[in-house]
Amino acid sequence: MTAIELVVRPSGNRVSAEEREKLLASPGFGRVFTDHMVTIWWDTDRGWHDGQLIPYGPISLDPATAGLHYSQQVFEGLKAYRQVDGSIVVFRPRSNAARFNRSLARMVMPAFPETWFVRAIDTLVATDSEWVPDTYGYSLYLRPFIIATEKALAGGKPSSSYLFTLIASPAGSYFSGDHQSVSAWLEPEYSRAAPGGTGEAKTAGNYSGALIGQIRALEHGCDQVVWLDACEHRNVEEMGVMNLFFVYGTGTGARLATPSLSGTLLPGVTRESLLALARDLGIPAEERRISVDEWRAGCESGRISEVFACGTAAVVTAVGSVQSSADRWTVGDGTPGPVTTRLRDQLTGIQYGRLPDRHGWIHRITDRRPLPLGKDTASGFTGR
Repeated sequence: MTAIELVVRPSGNRVSAEEREKLLASPGFGRVFTDHMVTIWWDTDRGWHDGQLIPYGPISLDPATAGLHYSQQVFEGLKAYRQVDGSIVVFRPRSNAARFNRSLARMVMPAFPETWFVRAIDTLVATDSEWVPDTYGYSLYLRPFIIATEKALAGGKPSSSYLFTLIASPAGSYFSGDHQSVSAWLEPEYSRAAPGGTGEAKTAGNYSGALIGQIRALEHGCDQVVWLDACEHRNVEEMGVMNLFFVYGTGTGARLATPSLSGTLLPGVTRESLLALARDLGIPAEERRISVDEWRAGCESGRISEVFACGTAAVVTAVGSVQSSADRWTVGDGTPGPVTTRLRDQLTGIQYGRLPDRHGWIHRITDRRPLPLGKDTASGFTGR
């Protein structure tokens, strides 16, 4: 393999400081984008090559592009934060890089070096650092993705070419009420993923296939869909695109349980982080199967005191009520409970620099200048 460099081509038409300030005041989620993006190409002859930081804009693809027809697509989601001292950090980018490559392997796509993943983020965030909000609870959402780009309608084989792209979007609250509870619909018919499928990969088809469940949740007056296992439709898996946690007991006797990773659930970085923080706080936590019957009975008896969902976009969100085709019930008093709130505060405290990072999760953007891609020791690729 040969050397690759990230060529920096700054935009000559950046958003003005005045307009950017207006956009950052209420960015929503995934609607506003920064001035630049990173692109890197791959093909069977050259591997990864032609890396660039360029102005944000449309991508030109042939109508016969394989990724448009056969969904060879993988993406990630992570965030950059402006900490209380004004510095900019990214939360656990190497964990996202590792999951990115696990998803790529499942979708038979070329691995993307972890060093480049992090360097691409460094370069984009450093270049567009003015877009990182300084409001607590806001962040810069980062979306790296790879799509198949071969011009071919012959299915049944992987593409011979791919495009990596990294874009960034300032983000406010994922839900309208940042610290409010959401209602959940237990989907009785459709499944998000099945054993042996692509459930644990972060691939586009999983999300489009799950839209019908979200629509059904809204039709039943609920905010989010809860997916059940594909075989029996009795065990809880995910809520929307988030992992679920159940709090048993209260006070010093509180403990956590979350559905185990069976191959059908996405192994969330936030999920993994909360399991570690629970241990730090002395809250016992286990990973196991949790049935709908256990959820209902636990809430009725008071044994289950809180339920919350978690993910990069939504962070930690309480589930206040549940509805199925045959029943409905409330979780606790329907509001975010003390364990939910404590874990959320611990996580966001680390992300925003209000609490110490004892796990080495914080990656600091130390240079505000554009950075070339560095050497990847595994592949032997070098930067300029």
